[in-house]
Amino acid sequence: MKKIEAIIRPEKLHEVKQALDDIGIHGMNFIQVTGRGAQRGVVHQGRGGESVTVDMLAKVKLEVVVADLAVERVIDAVIRAARTGNIGDGKIFVIPVEEAVRVRTGERGDVAV
Repeated sequence: MKKIEAIIRPEKLHEVKQALDDIGIHGMNFIQVTGRGAQRGVVHQGRGGESVTVDMLAKVKLEVVVADLAVERVIDAVIRAARTGNIGDGKIFVIPVEEAVRVRTGERGDVAV
């Protein structure tokens, strides 16, 4: 099993959620986060013409745990739905998961996710 964490633009949340639903991935968590990457923020013109840099930008972090066989399908779906082609589109991380347990039934492993 793998945990996929994807940092995406907030405005792409609905599209990513729909793309995952379309490939049969229904269990997911989204968390509002702030951060920065290669984009290093944006510069706005403030009052009086001075530049104001906002270097911690609002993003959404998707977390989903899937069987190893589903990893590439999830990555492809997230990329298709979240990509704008501009800097700041986000990152995807794939992390090994040793065990998953469904609390309600005690099921373990792939069947628990």
